[in-house]
Amino acid sequence: MSPYTLTMVSLSLFLGTCLTLSSNHWFTAWMGLEINTLAIMPVMTSPNNPRSTEATTKYFLTQATASMIMMFAIVYNAWTTDQWTMFNLSDDWASTFMTIALAMKLGLAPFHLWVPEVTQGIPLLSGMILLTWQKIAPTSILYQISPCLNMEIMMSLAILSAILGGWGGLNQTHLRKILAYSSITHMGWMTIIVNINPTLTVVALIIYMAATITLFMTLNYSTITKIKSLANLWNKSAPIAFIIMLTLLSLGGLPPLSGFSPKWLILHELASNNNAVAAIVMALSALLNLFFYMRIMYVSTLTIFPYTNTCKMQWYFNSTKPTCTIPTMTIISFLLLPLTPMFSIFM
Repeated sequence: MSPYTLTMVSLSLFLGTCLTLSSNHWFTAWMGLEINTLAIMPVMTSPNNPRSTEATTKYFLTQATASMIMMFAIVYNAWTTDQWTMFNLSDDWASTFMTIALAMKLGLAPFHLWVPEVTQGIPLLSGMILLTWQKIAPTSILYQISPCLNMEIMMSLAILSAILGGWGGLNQTHLRKILAYSSITHMGWMTIIVNINPTLTVVALIIYMAATITLFMTLNYSTITKIKSLANLWNKSAPIAFIIMLTLLSLGGLPPLSGFSPKWLILHELASNNNAVAAIVMALSALLNLFFYMRIMYVSTLTIFPYTNTCKMQWYFNSTKPTCTIPTMTIISFLLLPLTPMFSIFM
């Protein structure tokens, strides 16, 4: 991709997200989502091959369907309320259709089947944008209209996403599919609390994005896409293997890493609002994610690849890929737990 095209695409992604974040009118919010969808498609098809083209087509059809459902909900709500503002979603049918549209855009179950297929067919950096930056705009709409949403529907979608996201990643060997199912699970954690405490959804999204970006950047630096390729990583680059291990633990929600903070706060809020059953189910579903995270860790850091020669070190070529942002994102992914009291004050 030429630098001019990349610059235009990057600015369009930034503009679409900012337009949705700053809008209080349904049409401008919808337009920001469409700009985001159209801007990421050239990134997904680079390099151009049949696999990336198929993944981009699946993504476009899914997002177009979600956009049509969202526009139907917007027009129906304007017809019943005579208003286009985002803060007046009072009709039940409009709220239901808007919930379905946002669930499709975020990849919530049972509308999650496009996420692993699309992520598997595109490059690592494109998958990173798809699973992180593209979640900001729909989550902002979900944050703004959370008082108007049906709590039973949102909790049902969230619990189903957490269970299916953990269940679907158990038998995967491709890292991009594992990260896609991890995204489905984390979206479930974010949406289950949006009716009770929307600010906690933002906290969970920020920490999830930091850990996922770190993991994608380290995998792109080491050019690894399968679990079996991780067995040789410790001899090639021990720091990268250590970063991957800690990032996976953070995504799994183990203390004292950053990923423990949002899950702990979400479970606490659910239990405080008489949703103990939902809290128990979400805590048990986290064990499914932790299982395939531990499987990746075992292969990458706790085993040594069998060699036919007596030398354990390979000839290592220095990578030309940029690494300047990996240390910063690594620190954010690991060491945000002491800031948990600050999150509680904001909530």
